[in-house]
Amino acid sequence: MQKIGILLVNLGTPDSPSVPDVKKYLKQFLLDKRVIDIPAFNRNLLVRGIIVPFRSPKTAALYSKIWDENGSPLLYYSKIQQENLQKRLGENYIVELAMRYQNPSIESALENLKKALVDKIVVIPLFPQYASASTGSVIEEVMSIVGKWFTIPPIKFINSFHDHPSMISIFADNARKYKIENFDHFLFSFHGLPERQLLKCDHTGNYCLKKDNCCENLNENNKFCYSAQSHSTAKLIASELGIKREDYTVCFQSRLGKEPWVQPYTSDILKKMAAEGKKKLLVFSPAFVADCLETVYEITVEYNDEFKEMGGEHVQLVESLNEDPRFIDLLEDLSKN
Repeated sequence: MQKIGILLVNLGTPDSPSVPDVKKYLKQFLLDKRVIDIPAFNRNLLVRGIIVPFRSPKTAALYSKIWDENGSPLLYYSKIQQENLQKRLGENYIVELAMRYQNPSIESALENLKKALVDKIVVIPLFPQYASASTGSVIEEVMSIVGKWFTIPPIKFINSFHDHPSMISIFADNARKYKIENFDHFLFSFHGLPERQLLKCDHTGNYCLKKDNCCENLNENNKFCYSAQSHSTAKLIASELGIKREDYTVCFQSRLGKEPWVQPYTSDILKKMAAEGKKKLLVFSPAFVADCLETVYEITVEYNDEFKEMGGEHVQLVESLNEDPRFIDLLEDLSKN
């Protein structure tokens, strides 16, 4: 019987909410050439000289607000997902968890699989929609590490699972708990990316951002596009809930810097909704498989406060996949097929 290694990889988290640990995390994260895809000299100058020194204290303060006895929510839920998948798959599988940035590292997780003498490895980046800065970075890091081994086992990479039925069902059921008929509008808020990264994923060179709503429908030209896959996820969840197209908006949060990022920005949509007299918004964040700083704080606290200041009443987050056993169904499916 073959022994199969499964490597789950999420984005990462500081080891603690202290400023030194946050600095270490931000430095590793933002110096990744796939995250800030500009020349190395400029990237180092920007990250080491400006972003990390000025952003670390503020980011550390935010992490301290979501840190509890379980530590980082993202790492906490990721460990549960790893443990439950291991139980589900049984003794012929070795399930390791890694973070792209900080701990547990991809290198240490791969070394554990190597020592376990696995016959092959399935790498599952825990990002539903493909982006060079997330899934692409994980794949490149794994290839870089394993490429130094003298014996390289067969390796399978999961590129995305933006339309997996289990994920769609979980988000839909999580939304139903809040009685969707009580909300004026629905937002699907995905993590943002610079527009230039979308353009780089357009292999045709003549489709991306050439017309309005080019990401609205997934097709042969934009099948690798993060924004198009995000729209696909939103459309499937909305369809599952019977939400009409005019009643939901796909938007993007967590913008960094002044250059154009994928639009519309979530903060701008909040202003638009308030100006239209909308009072209650239900917000999905299907770029994440575990609740984290971007969901637990950015949406639940920051966006809720902003919306109230503009005249709205409430922004309600639909929780992520977290401990749902159907997400383990999804991971099992990806592991075996």
